[in-house]
Amino acid sequence: MILDEGAVRELLHLEDLIPAMARALADLSSGKVAQPMRTMIPIADHGGFLGLMPAYGGALGAKLVTFYPGNQGVPTHHAMIVLFRPETGEPLVTMDGRLITEMRTAAVSAVASQLLARPEASVLGILGSGVQARSHLEALRLVHAFRDIRVWSPRNARAFAKQFGIHAAPSAEEAVRGADVVVVATTSQTPVLSGAWLSPGTHINAVGAPRPTWRELDDDVLRKARIYVESREAATRESGDVIAAGQVVAEIGEVVTGAKRGRESAGEITLFKSVGVAIEDVVSADLVYRKAVQAAAR
Repeated sequence: MILDEGAVRELLHLEDLIPAMARALADLSSGKVAQPMRTMIPIADHGGFLGLMPAYGGALGAKLVTFYPGNQGVPTHHAMIVLFRPETGEPLVTMDGRLITEMRTAAVSAVASQLLARPEASVLGILGSGVQARSHLEALRLVHAFRDIRVWSPRNARAFAKQFGIHAAPSAEEAVRGADVVVVATTSQTPVLSGAWLSPGTHINAVGAPRPTWRELDDDVLRKARIYVESREAATRESGDVIAAGQVVAEIGEVVTGAKRGRESAGEITLFKSVGVAIEDVVSADLVYRKAVQAAAR
């Protein structure tokens, strides 16, 4: 079976994906997932990277993903995911992974926001206007009732705001000040979020800067925030922000299972720093595959 992006789009919905990601992260933190570190190959001549991400946690598969942060006019990420029958190793399906990467990243942030943001959160600030900004807007609207949403980016904030009926902020600071939830979804390799802009009780979902020498958060953010990740091993090796912080409170899966606590007070600042892990892709692809099989049987 081969599924292109159009087929994946028809079959995969955030309403199903958010709880699936919560279960996947719980399994990861409970030791029920076999998942090595991501292998990354730099494509130095073209400023890109090729990654291999295998995992087994009920479903068995791997994602091949490219990341070209300088792309203009085409997505920065492209990917393919292959699933295998766990009992025999036979290939089951090959599917486009770009949309899955986009959606599962936002779904995981939605899980983190459910656990870490204040329940009454009503103001969302977004830094970035690409596919992750869009997918995060869609996912976070499912778990919070926002009355005010602002976006800032160096180039496309006005068009993005018009498309989604939200407000374009003239600066990153004005997008963030007073926000209850902040999304950092840029391709920047240097900090774009300042801790001086954050209000007590803010929750941050930061999904960029996926290399050890890259940063998207300044030192003040890291000093003020209680930091949560998908995988300690992955975050402490791949995230420049987590490496700079030198500490992690818990994995999100540990909070899902109750092994660790989430938000402990209304005034604390919480940070979910995402690098993306393979089990998210494999579980998402398995969800798509099962729906495709059901659709074919009807």
